[in-house]
Amino acid sequence: MTTSLARFSVRRPVIVLVIWLAVVVGGFTVGIGVFERLVGDVGLVPGSESDRASERRDALEAAPEEITAIVSGIDATDPVVTAAIDRISADVRSLPGVAEVSPPVPAPDTGRALLFTVTMDVSDDADDVAAMVAERIRAGTSSAGGNLVVSGGSLSEDEFSEQAASDVARAEILSMPVMLLLLLIVFGGLLAAGLPLLIAIVGVGGTFGVLFAFSQVTDVSVYSIQIVSMLAVGLAVDYALLIVYRFREERAVDPEVRAAVLRTAATAGRTVLFSGLTVAVALAGLTVFADPFLRSMGIAGTAVVLLDLLAALTLLPALLALFGKRIKPRAPRPAGVGVFARLARWVQRRPALTALLVLVPMLIIAIPVLDMRLSAGDARLLPASTQTRALYDELAVHYPDEVGPDEVSAVVAAAPDSPAVTTLRDRIQTMPGVREVEVGPIGDHSLVQASVDEAHQNAVVTAVRDLPVPVETLVGGDTAQLVDYRAMLAERMPWAIALVLLGTLVLLFLFTGSIILPIKAVLTNLLSIGAALGAVVWVFQQGNLGLTALDGTNLTVPVLVAAIAFGLSIDYEVFLLSRMRERWLAGASPEAAVAEGLQLTGRIVTAAALLLAIVFAGFVAGGFVPIRSIGLGLVLAVLLDATIVRMLLVPATMTLLGRYNWWAPAWLARIHARFGLTETTPAPAPELALTR
Repeated sequence: MTTSLARFSVRRPVIVLVIWLAVVVGGFTVGIGVFERLVGDVGLVPGSESDRASERRDALEAAPEEITAIVSGIDATDPVVTAAIDRISADVRSLPGVAEVSPPVPAPDTGRALLFTVTMDVSDDADDVAAMVAERIRAGTSSAGGNLVVSGGSLSEDEFSEQAASDVARAEILSMPVMLLLLLIVFGGLLAAGLPLLIAIVGVGGTFGVLFAFSQVTDVSVYSIQIVSMLAVGLAVDYALLIVYRFREERAVDPEVRAAVLRTAATAGRTVLFSGLTVAVALAGLTVFADPFLRSMGIAGTAVVLLDLLAALTLLPALLALFGKRIKPRAPRPAGVGVFARLARWVQRRPALTALLVLVPMLIIAIPVLDMRLSAGDARLLPASTQTRALYDELAVHYPDEVGPDEVSAVVAAAPDSPAVTTLRDRIQTMPGVREVEVGPIGDHSLVQASVDEAHQNAVVTAVRDLPVPVETLVGGDTAQLVDYRAMLAERMPWAIALVLLGTLVLLFLFTGSIILPIKAVLTNLLSIGAALGAVVWVFQQGNLGLTALDGTNLTVPVLVAAIAFGLSIDYEVFLLSRMRERWLAGASPEAAVAEGLQLTGRIVTAAALLLAIVFAGFVAGGFVPIRSIGLGLVLAVLLDATIVRMLLVPATMTLLGRYNWWAPAWLARIHARFGLTETTPAPAPELALTR
C-alpha cells in the first residue's frame, strides 16, 4: 500500500504537488471562515439537566450583565473618597444601557475598601456597554486614590479566553525559533529541514477546511486551532524525520533516488502509516465525549493526523523524487554499534533490575493522581496581573462572604407561593450545608436559590434532584454543571477507553503479528501518562514549587493530556518496533534485534521527542493554569516516554520476554498472515546485520 502510493508520487511528482497545493489553498480559503464561528466557552454538557435549566432561565428572563468594582487601600469614611465614588456612580448611571448602580459598600472588617456593582440593561450590546462602563470607572477613580479593580460578567469571560489564547500564541513564539534551529541540526540541511514544515502547512490548511465544515453542525472550540498547529508541526517532524533518515540510509546502499524512495516507503512508510493510524485512534477517542470542547479537539486532532499522514506518504515521496539528490546519504555503519546499542546491551545484562529501577520511581511520581479532584476552577486559574484574578483576591481579603458558598438553583414550573415550591424550599433548607434559601418569580415559573457551603454542594445538587416534586423542576447553576460534566465523563470514559485500546491493540497486532507487544505497549504508555498526570496534580493542584494550591485539576486537562500523550507514546513505540521487527525477520536473535532496533531508532525517537517537548514547553511559561498544566503534562509524558520508558523499560521487558515478544496463537497468526499489512522489504546490507 505505502509502496503503491510512493510509486505514483515518484512517477507523477508534479501532479501530486498540484493536488496538495489545491488542498492547501482550498483549505485556507474556505477554512478561514471558521475563525468567525469559533466558541470560547463550551463547558455545558448539551442536553444535561443543568444545560436545560440554563436554557429555561434564559427563555423566561434573560440575566442582566453585571460587573463589580472595588477600590481598596482607602479610608471608606473619608469624605473625599465617598464624594469621588458618588461622582463616578452618577456618571456611570447616566450612560446609555446602564440599568442600576448599587450604593458603595464599605469592607465590613477593615473599612479599607468600597465595593459597588453596575447592572446593564438586557440587550444584545450589553457586553459593549460593560466594557465602556469599566473604562469610565477607571478614568473616574484617579481622584479617589487607592487601588481599583473592575471585572465580572463578560469582562471576566473575555479575560479567560484572551489569557488562554495569548498563552498559546506566546508558546508558539517562544518555541518556534528554537525548534527551527534544532530542525536544521537534526536534518543536517536547510532543504531537509523544510520538508516537515511543508507537511505541517498542508495539515493545518486541510484541517481548517474540515473544522469549517464541522462548525456548521456543532460548536468548535477556539483552542482547537492551537491544537491543530501544535500537532501538525509535531507529527510532521516525526514522520519527516523517520522517512528522511531512512531515505539517507537507503541511498547509502543504492544512490539511485527513485529506488531509494520506494524502499523507504516499503519500510519507514509502513511504520508511518501504522503510527499515524494509532495516533488518530487515540485522538478520535475524544469525539466520544458529549462536551463540544473535547469533541472539537478530537475532530481537529484526528483530521490533522490523517492529513499529515497522507502528506508524508505522498507529498514527501514526490519532494524526495524531485530534490532527493541534494540530501546527503548517511554513511553505512553496523547496526549493533553505537551509544544506543551499548545502552541496550547494558540493560540486557540486568533486565529485571533495570525494569524495577524504572517502574518504582515512575509509580511514585504517579501517586498524586490518586488525589486528583476534577474542578471547573475559578479566578485563581488566571495570573495575578489580570483584573479577574485581582478582583477575586480583593474580595477574599475585604469581602470574604462574596467568595464563600456557591448557589444551587432550581427552576420550578409553578408560582412562588404554590405548595410545590413552598415544600421544596422547606426541604432544601433542612439539608446539610445549606445556609439560606431564597424564592422569587422568573416569568411564570419560580427560581429557588440555595446558598450552600462548598463541602456539601455536590450532595445538595443530587439531593434536590432526587426530591419528589410534583411539577417540572430543573436544577442548575455552576455546581450542577460540574456534577453533570463529571457524570458525562464517567458515562463516556469507558467507551472512549474501549475505542482507543481496542483500536490500538488491533493496529499494533496487524503491525507486529504479536499479541504480547501490543499489550506491553499499552501498559508502558499508561505508566508514562500516569507519571505525567501525577506531576501535574503535585505541582498545580497540591500547590508545590511555590504555586498556590487549587481546589482541583481542570476538568479537561487529564482527558486531553491522556489522549495526546497516548497517541504520541504509541508513535514512538511503533518507531522502535518497526526496526526491531525488521532485524528479527532478517535473522537477528531476539536480543540482537532489540539492540539493533534501538540503535537504528534511538536518535530519531529522542530527536522527535525533544522537538515536541520544546513546542509543549512554551505552554508552561504562560499564566493560565489549564494551559500550563497541559504543557507540563505533555512535556513530561513525551520526555519520560521517549527516554526512560523507550530506552530502558522497553529493552528490559523485551529481553525478559525473549522470543515470546513475537508470539501469537496459531489462529491469530493466520489472521495476521491474511490481513496484516506487510511490504516487500530489501535485504539488509551485510554490514548492518547481526546474526542470531
